[in-house]
Amino acid sequence: MLRIRLNEPGSGQDSGLVQAEVWRWDGIGWNEFVTQQDEEFLRSGEELSVSIPAEPGLYRVDYSIRPSEAPFVLSEWGGPELRTTALHPAPFKLKDGTLWGYIDDEGRTVIEPRYEYAEDFQENGLAVVQRKGGSGLIDSTGRERVKPVYSFIAPFSEGRAVVSDHTGYTLIDEKGKVVTSSRYDYLNSLHDGRALFSVQQPDGGQTLYGYVDPEGKEVLPAVYEDAGDFSNAAALVKIRSGEFALIDPAGQRLHTYNYPFVGSPGDGLLAYQAVENGAYGYLHTDGSVAIEPQFTAALPFSEGRAVVNTAADYGNAYGLIDPQGRRVIPANYYEVQQLGDNRVALGTPQYASQPYRGSRYAIADAATGRILSNLGLLGVNNYQQGLASAYDDKATFFIDLSGQKAAQPPVIQGAGTLSFSGRLIRADVDQRTAYYDRKGEQVWRQSGVIPLRPPYSVLEKKYKPNRDYLVYYPVVEGIASSEVARDVNERLRKLSLAEGVGSGELSQDFSYNGDFAVSFFRKNLLVLELNGYHFPFGAAHGMPTRIYTPINLRSGRFYKLGDLFKPGSKYVAKLSEIVGKQIENDPQYDYVFPDTYKGITANQPFFVDEEALYLYFTPYEIAPYAAGFPTFRIPYAEIMGLISTEGDFWQSYH
Repeated sequence: MLRIRLNEPGSGQDSGLVQAEVWRWDGIGWNEFVTQQDEEFLRSGEELSVSIPAEPGLYRVDYSIRPSEAPFVLSEWGGPELRTTALHPAPFKLKDGTLWGYIDDEGRTVIEPRYEYAEDFQENGLAVVQRKGGSGLIDSTGRERVKPVYSFIAPFSEGRAVVSDHTGYTLIDEKGKVVTSSRYDYLNSLHDGRALFSVQQPDGGQTLYGYVDPEGKEVLPAVYEDAGDFSNAAALVKIRSGEFALIDPAGQRLHTYNYPFVGSPGDGLLAYQAVENGAYGYLHTDGSVAIEPQFTAALPFSEGRAVVNTAADYGNAYGLIDPQGRRVIPANYYEVQQLGDNRVALGTPQYASQPYRGSRYAIADAATGRILSNLGLLGVNNYQQGLASAYDDKATFFIDLSGQKAAQPPVIQGAGTLSFSGRLIRADVDQRTAYYDRKGEQVWRQSGVIPLRPPYSVLEKKYKPNRDYLVYYPVVEGIASSEVARDVNERLRKLSLAEGVGSGELSQDFSYNGDFAVSFFRKNLLVLELNGYHFPFGAAHGMPTRIYTPINLRSGRFYKLGDLFKPGSKYVAKLSEIVGKQIENDPQYDYVFPDTYKGITANQPFFVDEEALYLYFTPYEIAPYAAGFPTFRIPYAEIMGLISTEGDFWQSYH
């Protein structure tokens, strides 16, 4: 790439932000957008430049200036735990969909967006990224260290990472080398030099557990009926029914417990049941009884306290006890969450008649049980650096150890989380990502404009009438006719369900989230993908929806499947036959319910790209819910005789 200096686009402006876009002439028009390596907005008054490819061609730079917003400034953050994190994962909404790249502390793009997802860089300088449906590892230069061939890569622990593919689980080192000689049904991360694995016995027999060392050697064979991770050089294992043991890394028994159930140790105490399906109490690690069984649920001790439940019949009456079994917080809360830093969140249902709709939280001192604040929080995370991310009906913010809103900005409208990312604060609020510095000034945000080619772009609009209903819907800009533009965008808004919803509360018995992406754009055809998720409160799961909208940006016409084919053609029968053969012969469609596929309809849901037609079905229609939207790809070469190549639909993108 070449750097080209702009000729004083910010001159005459006292302050402001300059937005630059670069386009390349493709012989027909300014149709090729050149992604920039820098932040979306450049500051006026500085030396400004853009990047263009180092190859011959005609390039055009468009820029516009907007005023800067006055930042809210606190005193300089100087915490001892502050350290620089050079790169931060960031999502970019583009015409190729949402792709992830990395920005620096100034908000400049350092690694261009090309990943389906990207995680934080770890202490060893590697980050997990997803590309082409697989997970791999890159370094801070963007160099691929491990190709994206795995379905999953866990964070590194003790120099090793758990990975999985279609053959099972294994361990890799920081160079990507596989260190285990076998593949396992399950494998956990290293703890105290031991990684827990499981294997199922032949012919569907019992699953047994063992441990491997950092070199992948099975130092403790799979002989345990159940097992946990090592911590402080000890792990709890189940020898057989009614017999548990605490072992050291060499497999030597430290203590044996003969009870129907024993839980993992925490602060030197283990939850247990004295009789099958009985009440829970706690043991000392030496096997002596610390707290007599009296609880219907008992979680591990942490910071000298444990969350317990006293409600019968699977009810919720949670409280907090100390190692002597004394009630620090009475067991009359629907939820109790230990947050670290000796703080707990006490949850009470927002609606007593519908407790499954979530809680409102107060913050209490875990040592004394004293309630510190009752801000009516709807969500709260663990404490980190003396602060915890929380949100209420209106905004997301930090709370301090007093349980009150912290002085540390930012405060962002919407529901989500704030987290520290080196010198920056990452905000994931209302399903969008932004970064702020420690003074609360925004240094990067996820763009709400998807450039296509001049004059076309897709603008993101937000519809959130209440906290249980959130839709991002598209507005197409650049359509020549204002009447056509109005009709197109009105229809898109209706299809996105971005209208007609009230204030929520008890009058709304579901939640809904909607979003969109550009699926395909070529010539005059824009295909948008509108996704939604409708969740009835109290249900086991919600129902996803998906609509594709093939739109002619000149005429505003929304095409139907039949518009692609010649009048009178037998396209329904032919497409039905092709899909039927794919179900019958392609192993990837083994999940389709037997005898449910009866062919497609004349208005079958579909979408297109430059190479093929795609037909899809909704969940449960021909396959299990977990299969999502079964989709069948039909190359144009297979059906070219049926396609109306002179028709309006085909000509819109050819």
